[in-house]
Amino acid sequence: MVRCGNAVTPWAEAREAARELGDRLWPVAGRPVPLDRAVGAVLAQDLTALVGVPPFDAAAMDGYAVAGPGPEWTVVGRVLAGEEPGGPGPRGGGPSGDAVGAGAASLRRTGGGALDGSGRLHGATGESPADRAPAPAPDPAPASAAAAGPAPERGFPAEPLALRPGEAVEIATGAPVPPGADSVLPYELATLDTTAHGSVTKVTRVTGEIAPGRHVRRAGEDTAPGATVLPAGSTVTPAVVGLAAGLGHDTLTVRRPRVAALVTGDEIAAAGRPGAGQVRDAIGPVLPSLTASAGAEVTALRYIGDGFDTMVEALNAAAAPVDVVVVCGASSKGPADHLRAALTRIGATVVVDGVSCRPGHPQLLAHLGTPEDPGTVVVGLPGNPNAALAAAVTLLAPLLRAMAGAPDPGAALPPTARVKGAIRPHAHDTRLVAVRVTGGQAEPVGHDRPGSLRGAALADAYAVIPPGWSGPYAALVWLPRGGG
Repeated sequence: MVRCGNAVTPWAEAREAARELGDRLWPVAGRPVPLDRAVGAVLAQDLTALVGVPPFDAAAMDGYAVAGPGPEWTVVGRVLAGEEPGGPGPRGGGPSGDAVGAGAASLRRTGGGALDGSGRLHGATGESPADRAPAPAPDPAPASAAAAGPAPERGFPAEPLALRPGEAVEIATGAPVPPGADSVLPYELATLDTTAHGSVTKVTRVTGEIAPGRHVRRAGEDTAPGATVLPAGSTVTPAVVGLAAGLGHDTLTVRRPRVAALVTGDEIAAAGRPGAGQVRDAIGPVLPSLTASAGAEVTALRYIGDGFDTMVEALNAAAAPVDVVVVCGASSKGPADHLRAALTRIGATVVVDGVSCRPGHPQLLAHLGTPEDPGTVVVGLPGNPNAALAAAVTLLAPLLRAMAGAPDPGAALPPTARVKGAIRPHAHDTRLVAVRVTGGQAEPVGHDRPGSLRGAALADAYAVIPPGWSGPYAALVWLPRGGG
């Protein structure tokens, strides 16, 4: 651990101190969160399949599920996606009652059907299922019938439809393949023939052989039930969320440090246009997405006025339920800056007190526990927005990523670039210069005053310009581009 006491810490050492403290606090406890809140977090446990993918034998193409080698089969029904052979109709809906149409009623063995111009099989009337009016809802059951339990479905087989050799069902992509079916014959490779009275419909293979299992996705062929698909420590991306949903999960257990933010200052306006003598808060709204990009989550944001007692109370209240408290403002040494005195009152250990960088000099890192168990961490950011952002990428982001076990998103990007134009280094402090990076060149965007985020909003990264730098290449700290 880098111990800096009250001495101003060089920029690179301050970042390392934050990372080392985060490593000591890893791993934070895993917590289940809904899928729509999991992106950017780190899995606390392996992601396993609650169901297989696909969960049943499914058709990979529209056509006919056929039993036996053919080349001719008798069409005995239809099955659509969302049905189960011999079941009560599409999930979420009741039976249609049609002999050949939408719903599992189509899986009853039928005596025939008719063709339309496209060669698709329809009911004996010749109607397309799309043209057929929905079946009327049944009359409400009498109370006595309801009390006796649900009536059996009319006309439905007790067991799933199993095809016999020489039989077929029309089938939609994604629909369950009935037992007994060997393969799916696509529409493009099939012709239909119906007897003169429309009582029997035959499907015939146009050409070639169709191998057993062709165009059938077997249950679990992509992922078997119980299989581990991602290890603990993986970062949750939008694709991981979709994968987890497909595997049957509604939540994911993740390691995501909890952050409470305190925005200080009597002059701060939390919303709307600032009044006379006020300044609109520009860093509080940044913190949720900034912390999310480091694998953490802001769980509370509070505005407090200047005052020593107020600061002590706010720190004590915020620290109990979270892993990190971020204090925006009050980290300098002015008459209204009470963070250091408040940390002394509550017995905190200060690790970094000031960093030799511009912007962002008055930043602070402390913890409320012991050397063996650091407990809740406090990060002090300057009150000026650009200085606060520079301090956040210096101390807060490395700390949170280490606590979560999250990778640095900038690790996949170029670590250095050739600086375009003249940048003068500071005699003693590391400069963080907002730059736009194009084609391996970093061009300063200007607007680099501590109180303005205009430059950072135009930039891709901070170019790190240490004392004595002579160019032309500079290290880059990439700015977060989103919330996860």
